[in-house]
Amino acid sequence: MNGEEIDDVDRAILHALQEDARNMSSGDIAERTGTSDSTVRKRIQRLESSEIIKGYKAEVDYQKSGYPLRMLLYCTATIPERGERSSEILDIDGVVSVQELVTGEQNLLVTAVGETDSDITPVAQELLDMGLTVADEVLVRSHETKPFGKFDTE
Repeated sequence: MNGEEIDDVDRAILHALQEDARNMSSGDIAERTGTSDSTVRKRIQRLESSEIIKGYKAEVDYQKSGYPLRMLLYCTATIPERGERSSEILDIDGVVSVQELVTGEQNLLVTAVGETDSDITPVAQELLDMGLTVADEVLVRSHETKPFGKFDTE
């Protein structure tokens, strides 16, 4: 943040937004942090402009929304290109995330969702067509997340 470190108030804001950004007002966060509503709004704006907060997204239960298959595809790309392939991979129909891994032979983790096997199989083929090696495929049954505990200052 332009040379500024995040402090306990910033961490508390991040934790609150990770818990429930949609229903967490700046007044609610101000009460938690012992600061004013305007201070929280300014802090959030600063965290957003410095891209510590990169956006707000809906957490979708793909299974309940009609796409019960979630496949993790562990891929290998050459070292120079692994960081450059993400946007191209995200353009593949069914791909919902790409993670660059910095250790191990498999250096890209691609997550795809679909209704049936025939939705997921083309994703693997497109990755192969891009010159990537698909080293492993893992079918995920469930995926749960929680706010990062080090942001909780209570």
